[in-house]
Amino acid sequence: MDTLQSLSPRQSRPVKQNNIQAIIKQHQSNLEQCTLCPNMLGPAVHGLPVVSKVMLIGQAPGFKEIEVLKPFAWTAGKKLFSWFDGIGLNETCFRKRVYMSAICRCYPGKKNTGKGKNHGDRVPDDNEIKQCSQWLHAEINILKPELVILVGKLAISQFMTINKLDEVVGQSHSIIINGHQCDAIPLPHPSGASTWPVKEPGKTLLQQALQQIKTHPAWKKLG
Repeated sequence: MDTLQSLSPRQSRPVKQNNIQAIIKQHQSNLEQCTLCPNMLGPAVHGLPVVSKVMLIGQAPGFKEIEVLKPFAWTAGKKLFSWFDGIGLNETCFRKRVYMSAICRCYPGKKNTGKGKNHGDRVPDDNEIKQCSQWLHAEINILKPELVILVGKLAISQFMTINKLDEVVGQSHSIIINGHQCDAIPLPHPSGASTWPVKEPGKTLLQQALQQIKTHPAWKKLG
C-alpha cells in the first residue's frame, strides 16, 4: 500500500498568515463537493476551519459523523476527548484549537461478509485512500503543522511502518509530509471494540503518548 508521504505532493505557493483561514474555508467548501470515491458514503466530514499548528488525523468518519457532519461525534469521540480533557483541553476547546483531519473524509460503509450480514465498518481501499489524500496534502501545505496526532492504525500506517501498536505508541516520531517536517504522536483508536488502551502495555503506552502531547511546544501554545 502506498503511504501518504510517498505520493506525489501538490505544489503550493507560500501562504500569508492573514489569508490562511479564508483558504481553509474555501478548501473545506471544495471538499464538501467531492465525489471521487463512488463506494464511499458522503457527505464529506471535516472539523472547524481552525488555523492551528496542531493537527489530528483520524481514519474515516462513521455513520453518525456523516449525519451530524463533525468528526468523532459519537461514542469513540467521547473516549478520545476524555483523553485530551485529561491533559488540559476539553472537547469544545479542542475542536476550536486543533485542526481535525482524516485519511478518508466519507463513510466507507459496513463490511460485507458475503453471508448477508454486516459486521463493523469497512476499511477504505488503497485507491480510496490515495484519492482522498489530496485533501490532507493540501491541509498540510496550508497549515504546516508542528505536531500531528495520528489516531488509529490506518492513520498511523500512512506515515510509518507499524506491525503492532506497542511499537509506535508512547513515542514521538519525526516525519516528513510533502517536504514538511513535523512531529507525529500516534494514539490507538478509541473504539469501544478495542481493549488495547485498557490493558498493559497499552494502558501505560497511551498515558506516555498523552504526556508527550501535553509537553509538546505546539500543544502548549494552544493555551
